[in-house]
Amino acid sequence: MTDWPNHTAPWREWRTAMAGARMHHGWILAGKRGLGKHDFALAAARELVAEEGVPQPAGDHPDILTVTYGPKDKKAIAAQDAGKEYERARSIRIGQIREMQRRLTVRPTLGQRRVVIINPADDMERATSNALLKSLEEPPQGTFFILVTHRPARLLPTIRSRCRVLRFPILKDAELETMLEASGAGGDAEARLTALRAAEGSFGAALQFAEQELAPVATVIEQLLTQPDPEFTGRSALARQIGPRADRERLQAVFELAQAIVTDLARSTDDNVHRGALIEAHSALVTLGAQAPSYNFDTSLLALEIGSLLTRAAPASDPAHGRH
Repeated sequence: MTDWPNHTAPWREWRTAMAGARMHHGWILAGKRGLGKHDFALAAARELVAEEGVPQPAGDHPDILTVTYGPKDKKAIAAQDAGKEYERARSIRIGQIREMQRRLTVRPTLGQRRVVIINPADDMERATSNALLKSLEEPPQGTFFILVTHRPARLLPTIRSRCRVLRFPILKDAELETMLEASGAGGDAEARLTALRAAEGSFGAALQFAEQELAPVATVIEQLLTQPDPEFTGRSALARQIGPRADRERLQAVFELAQAIVTDLARSTDDNVHRGALIEAHSALVTLGAQAPSYNFDTSLLALEIGSLLTRAAPASDPAHGRH
């Protein structure tokens, strides 16, 4: 498991709570994607279910239940049952929570405690959230919930009010560089520098940048943000670099990369008008990135839309070409 230097404060708060008279039954692990929250959730759950004198398995633990993206459809379910790769759904569905709740009707297997990890909790459908709320309101004896979330504001207020929040700080550049080198995915010095800039404190983002070979994408994004693109050559180049069949992970990485570069430029510019345009572009990218997993966007058209959002923020952009 990765050694996360940003987990010191969350561990201190978690263990202080465990040592208290009554451990809260619901926890939200909040912070941007790629800060090791799932690793923390698994390790914290093991500490919580462990009991003196009760041997604990080294692998999967019967009293730690993880709810995450399931199979997309019947074909994917069949592939899963056959032990093959399968396409995952784009959200956590109510049936998964119902199945988890059925499992909670029996006692824990090894000890007195059980932990349910939901990751990412901010990708639950509305009905799913309402079903989970019932368990949070009346948790079975000895049952604890850990909700891993990258965007806690997307959780229902009633869910947030029933949980304690552990916040995970971003990583420093020096920590990120050390982790990249240890992972073997850092590349050369220039590639690491670009990855660090794009990651904005997230090891997951930096690692994804390296693994997805996003340096050429970053170059095109920067060109679109700094130069006019009247002939659509830059937007076309972005579509080619993203790829016509980009999967969910690659598209997510591109959105996070674009947002990071826009943020970096907004911080560095002295032009208030340009800064405002960059802020608008960032907001639009966040909105589009949130919508993309839920709709069947054509990848090429989505890439062109990303490019158009970026080029509208370029200093020399003509308002007639899309700014409203």
